[in-house]
Amino acid sequence: MDVKTNPRTGEQEVFSITFDKLNGERVFIPRGVSCGLNMDMAANRYRGVLPVDKNGNSTGHPTPVGIDRIIRFNGKEVVL
Repeated sequence: MDVKTNPRTGEQEVFSITFDKLNGERVFIPRGVSCGLNMDMAANRYRGVLPVDKNGNSTGHPTPVGIDRIIRFNGKEVVL
């Protein structure tokens, strides 16, 4: 999620992600791109994800994702 653009094409890297929120709600974002957050992302272990459509246009708001709460990334199960 730290890689924001494809070095060959210069376009944003699109990925799918499933994660749990602090309240236990499971969230699936089928197409998303990395974005910034108004916090110290390294100290808080969070990354920003912005949902996009097939053309790369924003379809929602930036969502903070705790990296310890990620369940699946690009269809692959994450094991910590």
